[in-house]
Amino acid sequence: MRRIINLRSDTVTRPTEGMRRAMAAAEVGDDYYRDDPTVLALEEKAAALFQRESALLVFSATMANLVSVLSQTRRGQSVVLEASSHIFNNEAGFLSTFGSLTPRTVRGTRGRMTPEQVEEAVFPKAVLHPQTSLLCLENTHNAAGGTCLSLEQTEALAAKAHSLGLKVHLDGARIFNASVALGVPVAELTAPADSVTVCLTKGLGCPVGALVLGSRALVEEARRWRQVAGGGMRQGGVVAAAGIVALDTMVERLAEDHANARRLAALLADVGLVLDPPPEEVETNILFAEIPDHLMDAGVFVDRLWGEGVVVNPPRNRRIRLITHLDVSAEDVEEAGAAVRRVLQRGEAFRFADDGAREADLLRGGPTTWGPPRGAVATPPRSAPGLPPPGPGPNPPPAPG
Repeated sequence: MRRIINLRSDTVTRPTEGMRRAMAAAEVGDDYYRDDPTVLALEEKAAALFQRESALLVFSATMANLVSVLSQTRRGQSVVLEASSHIFNNEAGFLSTFGSLTPRTVRGTRGRMTPEQVEEAVFPKAVLHPQTSLLCLENTHNAAGGTCLSLEQTEALAAKAHSLGLKVHLDGARIFNASVALGVPVAELTAPADSVTVCLTKGLGCPVGALVLGSRALVEEARRWRQVAGGGMRQGGVVAAAGIVALDTMVERLAEDHANARRLAALLADVGLVLDPPPEEVETNILFAEIPDHLMDAGVFVDRLWGEGVVVNPPRNRRIRLITHLDVSAEDVEEAGAAVRRVLQRGEAFRFADDGAREADLLRGGPTTWGPPRGAVATPPRSAPGLPPPGPGPNPPPAPG
């Protein structure tokens, strides 16, 4: 069977054999009564790694952000976020639906806000305005192309927020990617924030799970909100076991994903795609690439790439996102680059055939408009053997995660 190179997200990874064995053999109890030893072991391990008083296992990074934000805000208050942040755009609007919170967005540069922008976004203390109580940061920043917040930037933003009476929440879904890229331990990199969330399924390879880290009081409040959101666990050790394996074995290897992303960016740029960030500025494992109009229709490009066994999400405004991860090897990256080249070369051949047929018809006084080249399939196949059908339409909502 053809090997599928899945670049849609780093959430598509499969649990390692070590994770599967640990899950199968996990010692469990009832987490409601706080007597699941494997859940407790994961939470204690994570708290020690991040040098926090406490940690809480939840089902997803969205749930982790939800309970963290609600634990530090009150209904009717406002929250400052970067305009393209995951919490604001890709977490089902929990700020309003669960928290009755007003988002106050700031347009950063590659996802990075400045302390001055944060101060400007805080509402004045008057009865006319929702009072601002929380600043949310994101590291790495998904929509900005996996960019990192440095320790110095995080410290400056947190210091400004704290001086204004705000708490700071760090959406660290991919914080280990940032830590590896920057060469800074996660405890140091996240220290300025009051709460931190970590996703165990993005990059670390777990099938489910995320963590909330903070003070003992904050985590207990987050536990209450987890229950409100329907996230209470019983024999959660089956899930927690994979998380322990991930923290022990999956962090250092993230450097391989970053190297593969840089190589993939270079291959895509070589064939004419426009990379954002540019290949030389790729920091972690996320790329955005634009398919220029003169090369090929973006939707057709994605469909034909699926036919080559390379899977990406449908484009948005001619842009596609590509993410490297545990299940994408250096060899897969080379094959993906070759597949992109083949797709574009075939598109170029079709275009030349189309131009030649158009010119011949015009000389004969024939039609002045032209569709697909003679002999070409007007609509590319929507699937190929061994592949699921591509996703919807040319302009779907931004892909989460």
